[in-house]
Amino acid sequence: MTRTLEPHFTVAFRYAVHFTRDLFTPHNPVLRLALSGRADEAGARVLCVLDAGVVAACPGLPARIAAYFAHHADALTLAAAPLVVPGGEQVKQEPGWTQRVQDAIHAGGIDRHAFVLVVGGGAVTDMVGFAAATAHRGVRLVRVPTTVLGQNDSGVGVKNSVNAYDKKNWLGTFAPPYAVLNDLNFLDTLGDRDWRSGLAEAVKVALLRDAAFFRWLEDHAAALAARDPAAMEHAVFRCAELHLDHIAGGGDPFESGSSRPLDFGHWAAHKLEILSGYALRHGEAVAVGLALDCTYAQLAGLLPERETRRVLALLRALELPVYVPHLDGAEQDPGDPRSVLSGLNEFREHLGGRLTIPLLTGVGQVTEVHHMDMALLRRSVQVLRELYGRNPQGATCQPLTRPAC
Repeated sequence: MTRTLEPHFTVAFRYAVHFTRDLFTPHNPVLRLALSGRADEAGARVLCVLDAGVVAACPGLPARIAAYFAHHADALTLAAAPLVVPGGEQVKQEPGWTQRVQDAIHAGGIDRHAFVLVVGGGAVTDMVGFAAATAHRGVRLVRVPTTVLGQNDSGVGVKNSVNAYDKKNWLGTFAPPYAVLNDLNFLDTLGDRDWRSGLAEAVKVALLRDAAFFRWLEDHAAALAARDPAAMEHAVFRCAELHLDHIAGGGDPFESGSSRPLDFGHWAAHKLEILSGYALRHGEAVAVGLALDCTYAQLAGLLPERETRRVLALLRALELPVYVPHLDGAEQDPGDPRSVLSGLNEFREHLGGRLTIPLLTGVGQVTEVHHMDMALLRRSVQVLRELYGRNPQGATCQPLTRPAC
């Protein structure tokens, strides 16, 4: 005799994404309200983890955080002095950093009614999010992203990850944050490359979901590239809004299926990051991935040439790369892990099921394909190399620099 039980239930998730300035100024109530809304009578217990690059650019940050908590001591308690970890992909590449954060969670007595507050770029928020999601089966995470890409994309979503097996984001969790606090003042500390590279995600989501936003980006590209703060504030807010609309309303927030439209351009981008030894920023790699997939869509007869030209023109106006030499590696053999084309199979494996690639049929219009023609992909690389190979704008892979905070 066979008996079967099939429980069926749903779990609702809700979290706030706040946009503010001077988050750690004592009179700003955003942090206090975010952390104390559901705290017990003893107040919210908090472990802070800080990105070393942000601390270097803002050397007074640990003291400002301590002063904020002291001012709000009736509601907030620091569990320990802030833990400082390296910024950039190093922190996702070296597994010891995840253990360091978990050690601090344990030593600080951070339970599921306490908080981990992470301040940093996308790699740091990814790693700390993974550590928090695997401690006590998930402790509350509050993100304070400090980059354009963190505030408009990775920091506002539900994914956390680290790298493993020479693959991007191979280990990870789906765990929505408790809250996201975007302090727009942190964007002023970014070097030019990181200011611009996060805009690739804005171009991506505009191409997928909002033709009017794409036209706005075209109209304001010069201002954005010139670091106009008002233009960037709008771009960050609208990009975050579109990403959150998809997560909340797209029907598959934890990506259990094989369709991931927000990963447009990412099959090549993730591989390019690895092939460059992470010298390419994620946003720069996404820009190249968008250029490649749009060129492919045009050659495949899906996307009109004038629309491809608009995409490439906007990326270059934002001073983002559309071609890098890593596209030509290992003779473009999809079976060779040194080739960008091998990223297709790694992307399929990461999604599970059959290969599903989003491609454009127009600005704001997307379709999905389940096969990519290798000859046509090689031709797409050739087109980009012939047009832009002598001037791979934005792809200089210079070291990260930040102005002073």
